[in-house]
Amino acid sequence: MRRSNETRPVRKIKSVIDGKKFPGGESVRGNSEQLKKQAGNNMVVLLQNWKSREKRYKIYRAFLSLTLLISCLSLTGLLYYYIDSSIPSVINVRAGEAESFYLGVPARAEIVAASDQGVSNIPQGAVDIDLSKPVTLRAAMESSYQMQVKLFGFLSFKNVDIRVIEDQELIPVGTPVGIYVKTDGVLVVGTGEFQGSEGISYSPGKYILKSGDYIRKINGEAVTEKDDFIRRVEESGGAEIRLTVERDGELMEAEIKPEQDVSGKYKIGVWVRDNAQGVGTMTYIDSHGNFGALGHGITDVDTSTLMHMEGGTLYQTDIVDIQKGTSGNPGEMTGMIIYSDERILGDITDNSVRGIFGACNSKALEMGVEEPLPIGLKQEIEEGVAQILCTVDGSTRYYDVEITAVHLDHDNVNRGIELTVTDPDLLAVTGGIVQGMSGSPIIQNGKFIGAVTHVLVQDSKKGYGIFIENMLEH
Repeated sequence: MRRSNETRPVRKIKSVIDGKKFPGGESVRGNSEQLKKQAGNNMVVLLQNWKSREKRYKIYRAFLSLTLLISCLSLTGLLYYYIDSSIPSVINVRAGEAESFYLGVPARAEIVAASDQGVSNIPQGAVDIDLSKPVTLRAAMESSYQMQVKLFGFLSFKNVDIRVIEDQELIPVGTPVGIYVKTDGVLVVGTGEFQGSEGISYSPGKYILKSGDYIRKINGEAVTEKDDFIRRVEESGGAEIRLTVERDGELMEAEIKPEQDVSGKYKIGVWVRDNAQGVGTMTYIDSHGNFGALGHGITDVDTSTLMHMEGGTLYQTDIVDIQKGTSGNPGEMTGMIIYSDERILGDITDNSVRGIFGACNSKALEMGVEEPLPIGLKQEIEEGVAQILCTVDGSTRYYDVEITAVHLDHDNVNRGIELTVTDPDLLAVTGGIVQGMSGSPIIQNGKFIGAVTHVLVQDSKKGYGIFIENMLEH
């Protein structure tokens, strides 16, 4: 009986567990299913969050990798530019003299060719030049060599021309001159429209001619003057004309049909120019009576292209006004040019990116009152004190400047030297460098090293100069 009484509660408990008789048994099972479902949902959320974080981490890693790659490429590019600009493409050395220079770059070099031999007769590797240390070169006669530069001693980097030149002396001038040049042909400044007699707009030259073109011939006959060109177009009677045009150094033929404007004159809708005038500074006179001036070429004011010159003349000029340079305004020297034979100083024979050059007459030779100075090569130029020779108050004199940077292989030949005017007298008159001072000689340590070429518009005290050896290469 006792055993029987003890077994009944067991069945009851079992029935409770089975959910057959115990009230609320279904609720326990439901809660269990909800917990499982909730746990599953939580796991899904956790997996989704994990995947989202992994995706973000991948994006972050990709972004960081890309940033690192760009930084490395930028640093490599900057290093390449620094080394390339530190190694000049041309090194001039004086014949018979030992020339030393220091580039301070992680590269080695060897001579691989000579101008009079075609190839070097020096065994390969016999002359190993360490460009990270000072280098001294000496050549007995005028010649040229090619030096192959290898970065870190094994990566071919660039070839350098070594030119052995004769030493020479130049007379620094620093005097303002008037400049007149005649274009080789008629320069096209631009094209445009004009109104015809019936109110119709015409532009015959548009899409055929463009700024910077030089018109050399009309219907096979040479044309050199603007007025002659205009007259021949007007006399065409509206018949198609054939133009011989120089564009980018190449000749081409173009055919244009002139149209009448409201006054009945025939036109082709182009603006043309046949000359240019201005004021600059004569840089030097050499031992043969030739001059160099400006330190940069004469460009057309509208097209900004180097003018193709048929010929030109240098004149005496009188400076009548100086507009002082300020921030954003470089200032200007205004000169009066009288185009008379008695004021001619010489003929301009060459207009190049390095300046204008020609022959002096006896009047111009009288301007060379300074003592001749030896030229200073670019590897001899130092940062620090220098002087420029110019005329701003009626007298030609030296003014102090500071050379702040020297670019041995600048991509702009006119900006190898950076300088700042420090002389209080010059600053008081001009505010620094002004237009018209281009060509002013730069002197350092008793040597003629270059000429002023440009002013920095944002700060008229600062400017640029060209190496004298580059001017002499014209």
